[in-house]
Order: sequence, then C-alpha cells, then structure tokens
Amino acid sequence: MKACTALTKWLAALDAERLTILLEERGLPRAAEDRRITTLPELAEYLLTDESVSHGLMAGTAGELELLVSIAALALERHGPAALGAQDAPRYPWQQRPPVAPVEPAERLVPERDVLAWFEPGEERRQAERTLARLRERALLLPAAKGRLALPPLLHVRAAGFDGFGRPADRLLTTAYNAPEAKRIAATLFGEGAARTRDQAQDLITALLADPVRVRALVAGAPARARELLDHLVPGPPLLRTHCFVSRYGAQYAAADSKYVFRDGGSGDEGTDWLAARGLLIPIGLDLVELPYEVARALRDEDAPPSPRLEPEPLTATAPLPPGWEGEAGTAAAAAVWRAELVLRALAAQPVAIRKAGGIAVRDTRRLAKAAGADEADTRLWLDLAANAGLAAPRDEEPAPAARGRRNAKAVQPSARLLPSDRYDAWAAAPAAGKLLPLLAAWAVVPEVLSHWPDPDETPVALISPNDEDAVTLRTGVLRALATLPSGHGLTGDARGYAELLVLATWFQPLLRGHLAEDGTGGLAVADELLDRLAATLQEAALLGVVAHGALTPVGHALCRLLEAGAAHHYPAVPGAGADPACRGSEGLGEDLSLRPTLARAVTALREALYDSMPEPSGTACFQSDLTATVTGAPTPALADLLSGVGDIESEGHAVVWRITAATVRRALDSGWSADELLDRLAAVSESGTPLPQPLAYTVKDTARTHGQLKVVRSTCCIRSDDPGLIAEVAQARGLAGLRLRRIAPTVLISTAPPEETLTVLRAAGYAPTQETETGATVLDRAPTDRAPARPPTLDQAHPPYGEAVRGVPASARTMAAALRPGG
Repeated sequence: MKACTALTKWLAALDAERLTILLEERGLPRAAEDRRITTLPELAEYLLTDESVSHGLMAGTAGELELLVSIAALALERHGPAALGAQDAPRYPWQQRPPVAPVEPAERLVPERDVLAWFEPGEERRQAERTLARLRERALLLPAAKGRLALPPLLHVRAAGFDGFGRPADRLLTTAYNAPEAKRIAATLFGEGAARTRDQAQDLITALLADPVRVRALVAGAPARARELLDHLVPGPPLLRTHCFVSRYGAQYAAADSKYVFRDGGSGDEGTDWLAARGLLIPIGLDLVELPYEVARALRDEDAPPSPRLEPEPLTATAPLPPGWEGEAGTAAAAAVWRAELVLRALAAQPVAIRKAGGIAVRDTRRLAKAAGADEADTRLWLDLAANAGLAAPRDEEPAPAARGRRNAKAVQPSARLLPSDRYDAWAAAPAAGKLLPLLAAWAVVPEVLSHWPDPDETPVALISPNDEDAVTLRTGVLRALATLPSGHGLTGDARGYAELLVLATWFQPLLRGHLAEDGTGGLAVADELLDRLAATLQEAALLGVVAHGALTPVGHALCRLLEAGAAHHYPAVPGAGADPACRGSEGLGEDLSLRPTLARAVTALREALYDSMPEPSGTACFQSDLTATVTGAPTPALADLLSGVGDIESEGHAVVWRITAATVRRALDSGWSADELLDRLAAVSESGTPLPQPLAYTVKDTARTHGQLKVVRSTCCIRSDDPGLIAEVAQARGLAGLRLRRIAPTVLISTAPPEETLTVLRAAGYAPTQETETGATVLDRAPTDRAPARPPTLDQAHPPYGEAVRGVPASARTMAAALRPGG
C-alpha cells in the first residue's frame, strides 16, 4: 500500500484531540496558507512534504532525531541512495533543478526487529519501543505492515547526508563531465580503448565503484597521500577543496551546465590528482570535489551496529538542595503574587499613558514602582505579564472637543491608557494560587525574555511587543533539562552549570543547536548573549517560584508539562489565563479548555501544584509600639486592603511591614472610617488577639480629634468650620493663595478652585479637610474604578491572519481537525 493511502487511513482513525495535537505540531493551519487542505488525503500529502516533516522533527528531542537518522541509514544500506535531495539544488540562479523522482516510503521499509537489535534487552529496549511508538503517534514513522518501519521521504533523501556520505557516482559523473573526461577516467582505470562512447565509459566506472572489493583493491595501490585524504573524507563530510579541475569555459567561470575538465598540470597535490584521475573525487563546483557514495561505503568499517542515544547525558554540575527548599519556593511564589498585586493596585489607582511609539514612559513605570514599593525591573515584568494574561489592557480615551471657532484645527487624536481589565477585580479577590496561575501561564508562552534587554544603550520600557521566537524554545528546553535533575539536587549557578544546562536544553529543543558552536575540542561553545538570556530566564523563574536553588519546584514541573502539552502553540492566547481564579481543581477552566482535554489536564495540574505549594495567606498582623504592623508571608486581600488603607508599606520579603503615621491615619479617615471603627478593625486582625499598643491607639485618636474641622462644601466650594480661629488662619495662609479664598462669614470661606483641587491643596498644606454633599453628608474618597475590557483572543482566534475570513482556512487546528474528520 502506498504511504499516502496508508497515512490517510491512519488519520481517519484518530480522534479529534489526537488529530488536533498532530496538526498543531506540524504548524497547521498557519503553514497551509498557500495550499487548500480540505480532505484527509490532502492532509496526508502535506504531512509527507519536507516542510511538514521538518516541523515535526524540530518538535522532538535529539534522541528521537538520532534514532530516525539511524533508521534512515539502515534504509540507505538496504535500498541504496534515494532520489535527488537538497544537496542537488542548483548552485547558481540560472541553473535549472534536475528532475526529482518521488520517493515512495513503502518501497524502502526496514525491519523493526533489526532496529530493536541495536539495544540491550530489558529497559533499554523498552525505551526504544516507547520512542518508536511516540514517533508513530507523530507520523514521523509512517503506517506500515506490522514489524516494518516506514520513514517520510525527506529522511530517505537526506540519509546519505546525515551519515556523511556523498551522492552516487552515476549522478555526479553525469553532472560533472562531458565525454572526453569520462573516457579519460575509464582509460586510466581499464586501459586505452576500453570505452568507445561516453555511456560505455560511465557504465564501466560506476560498475567498478559499486563493487566494494574492487574499490578496496584499487585504493590498496594508492599513494600514501591519497590514502591520507581518504581517511578524512570517508567518515564525512565528503567534500574537499582542490585545484584539480576548471570549468570548460575557463578557470574562473562556472558554466550553466557545470561541466568540468582536468586542469593542465594537475593540482600540485599527488594524492588529489591520483584520486581524481580514477573517478574517486568528482568536481561539483569551482575548486570543490565530492567523494562518491559508493567509495565511502566500500571503505567504511561498518561492523559496529548503530548506537543511537535515546536519553540525554545527565547534568554533573549539581549540588545538594538545602532542607526546606520547597517551602522557600512557595514563599517566593507568594511574595511574587503580592508584588504583582501591589503594582496592579497602583495601576488601578492611577492608570498610565501608553506612548505613541509603544510602551510605557520610564517616569510612569518609576511612579508605579514607587507606589507599589517594588523594584523598577520587576514592575516592568509584572506589567508585561499582566497585559499578556488579560489582567491589564489599553483603552483609548475620548478625544477632547474642539474649541469654538477653530473649524480648521486638526482633530485631537485620542490617547491610550493602560488600565486594569474587567478581569482584575475578580483576580484581586482570589486566593494567592489563583492569582499566580494566569501570570505563570503567560510567562510560559510569551515569546520574549521580558527582563532581558540586550542593548545597553537603550532604556528598558514596559509593555513591549514580544517578538523573540527563540524565547519559548529556550524556556522549554531549560525547564525540561532541569526536570532531569536527580531528586534532592539542584544546578550550580556557575559558568559550568549554565553551559551544561544549555547543552542539555538543546537535546530537548534541537532548534537551539544553531545558537551553539563547536569549541574546537569536540564540545560546544556558548555565546555570551545566550548565557545572558539564560540567566534572565532563570532569574524570572526564581522570582515566580518555578525554580529554587537551581532545581525545578513542583510548580515548575507542572509548568513544564503545560509547555509539553503545546500551550505555546496558541499565543497570543494564553491557556489557563482565562480560568476562574477563585476555583480549584478542574472547575472554572472556561470553554476554551473544555474543548482541549490535554491542555485542560495540564492547567489543572498547575493549579493544584500552586495550591499545594503556596502557604495559606495570613489574616492577622503583629502590631508593634513603633507603629508598625508586620504580616508573615502574604496577607489576605482583606488584610492587605485594611493595612494599606491605614499605613504605607515599609519593607517586604518573607514578611511585609506597614508603617502607620498620622498622615496615613488621616488617609483612612478620609475614606470614611471613624476612629472607633478603625481601632476595632485593627484589633480584630491583631495576632493572637493581642490588644493594640497604646501608641497606636493614641495616634489614631489624636488624629481623629482634629480631622474634619474643615469642611469643603461641594455645591459652591465653600470651606466651613465650627472654629472661627481656624477659618481666620486658613484665610491668611500664604500657601493657599492659589485658591483665592474669600471669607464670607466668621466660619465660612469660598474658593475659586473646584472641590477636588481645593481638597488637594489644603491637604498639601498640612490640613485635614473632609468633603460634604449639599445635604451635609460626608463624601468618601475612593480610588477610581475605571476598567478596560479584556479582549484576549480565544484559542481558536489566536491567529486571525489565517482565519476563515481571510483565506477560507479554518482558524485553528481544532476547527481544522473537526472539518477534516469523517462527518465533520
């Protein structure tokens, strides 16, 4: 049965979830923008293409690649070289690609038992069987008769190149020579007059080279220099720079048909000339020759069976973990949630403008950092994660109306502000584990190392547009590499540990291999820029409680499984970010995840790991005589609201300390609390029911005694007080001249400024006014509650350029799978 037919039948038997996962791994439907795939046979044809197979190979590990390459080498040995491959592509723009015969995988099968024989019986062989099963699930081993293995065409075509072989002699001779050169080689090998035509000459040459015994006998009589060259070329690569040949059109000109002639006088190297004269080196370009496949096959020692490595080399730069390290990780995660919440609270209190050039101005970021008591770099990280998780969103402001009489003036363009989204309030009231879930899910899939700023001359800004495709690859490789550490050990934080980690990361993510280079000793050298990105990735992971002391935490293992489940395929949608933060287990995951069981299980596991790892938030505080309140760990939202209302955060870490002053108490009184109510609420959260210290009670009562003596009347912006002396003092205060106050009664002043500005100026001058309505009721000062609509794309809408409205292609792998399945 032809491979495409067998693959079509296999695809028809897949359920919707397995088909969806396969399509996502192969880059569909985005990769299909230039072709219509509406039926399973069309999908099968696409899955056999080089483009699709390359997608699938890069999604696997280096061990899986190594096994496939070894199987391809076995097929090469049993069936000979396949059709023309990438190495036969034209070398010059004006050349035409030679015709390519299609490779039929069903005609190049290899026995599975021969592959399994490479592995020792027991666990090693079972590991090989599991790897073969995974490759079948990913259609990198095609459906075939039981006991047989079928490879996609790309692997057959590239098999010789993978194994360091050149192309077949017949193909090279046809491309390189006209009749005189072919006859010359035949004469050298068989004597003058051995061939009268070009075809006869080429047949004689290829027949000799196809016979390993004759090739070995020929080489046995070669000069020492020729045997030395073969020692380097036979293992591969099969290419050599030499001056044996020139183009038939001249020494420096490559003809369109790429035919070559022997250089008069030879190359000057005895070994090269001897090999070229006998067809053992054939020209493929100016000063470039290739060793034919048959020669290398005849001279290689192939007695040893292949030994593909299915498991990576373990990390050796490790150190024992300290006792209680997992508890430290949980505390770090709780502290991360608290810092993120402080930043978003500061954003809710005063949203920031988004620059026309993109990002947030540095001064606004610094203001948020100061208000939240957070580091500026961490503040940028929380803002970016919140935006990607849908907890903060931009909103365009309404343009200001044009002034009268300025008809020709340009319309004022609306500006955009970053606001908490309409998801924020539910998030702020959720448990700490529920708060960290969307931020962690966003961090896992965002295509950027957010805290890494490569240009030292450029000022970092928050709210960037992620565009680093390698960031998720690096993050996934690093987490999977750390997951291999033995229990109780973590990676050392030195250069050796980082280098080992990156090399192991490339085993799990072969795409990273392009960022490493040979160090000249058989090892891999790591660029400084990649080391910097690795350090930033690990720093972010430690901040979020994903890594602690160089080891993956339980939360880190769960996050790694989320990435392995394909969460990053859906960005800018973030699987898990839309889950109800107040729920636990598999509840409240949302419709998106209910349609994707594999992702739903991974998100549920991450949520459970967060609940199990993070300490319960503290609902009590320890009040000291120095007017501080200390909360060990993370506070509950209610306790944080209370203490932030009556104090300012002084320090944070494993414990959060608030400083209570007369100014902060006045702020609490401005919000509508009375002194008695405030003291009662503080006493209710005092640790172990301990009475409040006397200095704290005195501060609250003394501040309340003078609070509200001034009244700002909303209707006419009057300032009134029952104390005529205080009114006289305010009327004469130089710092209030900007209000242009006027005394209209012994206890009443009027101001030309609006009530809000009057309140602000009076408070800045050291007074403690309150605001009244027209009926005399006190107006409470409350933070603005503006919210921006959260409109993150669903998993099916994550890539709108490839949606149905644009190209008639299903917008997601899930919808494509549903359309392709029988009855869909």
